[in-house]
Amino acid sequence: MPTSSPTINRWSVLWGSVAILMCTGAIYAFSVFAGPLGAAHHWSPAQVILAFTINGAVGPIPMILGGFIIDRGSSRLLALIGGLMFAAGFIFTGLATTTTALYLSYGLLAGLGQGFAYSACLNNTLKLFPDQRGRAAGIITGGMGAATVIAAPVANALISSHSVGTAFVAMGSVYAVVIVVASLFIRQAPVGYTPEGWVRPAADGRAVNLDWAAMLKTPVFYMIFLMMGVGAFSGLMIAANASGIGKGMFALSAATAAVYVSIYSACNALGRVAWGAVSDRIGYTNALLLIFGVVAASMLVLVTVSSTVGFAVGIVGLGLCFGGVMGVFPALTMKNFGPRFQGINYGIMFTAYSVAAYFAPKLAADMGKAHHGDFTIAFQIAIALAVVGAVLTAVFTRVQKAHQDALAAPTRESVAVA
Repeated sequence: MPTSSPTINRWSVLWGSVAILMCTGAIYAFSVFAGPLGAAHHWSPAQVILAFTINGAVGPIPMILGGFIIDRGSSRLLALIGGLMFAAGFIFTGLATTTTALYLSYGLLAGLGQGFAYSACLNNTLKLFPDQRGRAAGIITGGMGAATVIAAPVANALISSHSVGTAFVAMGSVYAVVIVVASLFIRQAPVGYTPEGWVRPAADGRAVNLDWAAMLKTPVFYMIFLMMGVGAFSGLMIAANASGIGKGMFALSAATAAVYVSIYSACNALGRVAWGAVSDRIGYTNALLLIFGVVAASMLVLVTVSSTVGFAVGIVGLGLCFGGVMGVFPALTMKNFGPRFQGINYGIMFTAYSVAAYFAPKLAADMGKAHHGDFTIAFQIAIALAVVGAVLTAVFTRVQKAHQDALAAPTRESVAVA
């Protein structure tokens, strides 16, 4: 039976998790590091961007394995280990002198560490907020999005005054300290946790929990998977190439481009919190329809308006919506499959993000290089995908209704009362 646990201060767990993800979220400042990193070691843009691609592509490994560990009660340890792996990956990146070392440190070590920390912080904390799923997911993932607001200008200053290697080492060292302190606030969410005084709304229906095997048998899983992959695509194109887009298409200086990277990241963080709260009120699918619409409009602005105002409008819109994607989907996954196995379930779902992370940054970088800094074709592809995402979301409402009706049936073998 669900139990309340007044001994757990769920808000302390949430803010400790936010602090850890504000460290690992420095991954989104990569576009500030990319140019100086290539220049310092005479690496091509394609060689450098591959490190970011590997970092995102290894995501399913720690998310799925981490989810398995979280669901068995080791969230704090996993958050600590993952966070320290990420910090170590940053430090070793600063010391790397070959592309192999770069891929092992930034791509593999930091990528695995980020995934473990993200999985532990997000999925464990989300179990403590069944009454505010969207809001909690938005705040948690917002911490990761907000990281670059600080990381981008700090990195740019350190690179300008010292070197890109020094920037990586110094920032990684600070992250390690913050992660150790923040992990002390993490507590494992009890199975079936219910906040004191909260009663499940009738609209939520019967409490259900599907494990990963049962989840994979449902059509709704594949719909959410496709929607998440499409939704993450445009945001990842910008996250990895924002600085290059600003300099190549809008003639911005490196320092000014770094400011816009921070603006994008601030909007990314704000979007996670805002869309998470909005989705609790209007529903996750309605929120996603709005998100895909704004993505298409923002990309259209980038294609048609060549001034810095156009770049600013596009950056703000895409940042808000990429944040929305990352804030809404964890809650949408829990709504459809329950909290008990959220760790591994969302780990599997998160592979959609990793697929997008593999293709989107490289696609945008290759097209920008082929067209001498012009990313127009990449933006046009993203517009088409946003339209596809909106269509998928519209269809999903019917698929989800059938899924929920099936879960309500007492004879369903894969349903366990929480």
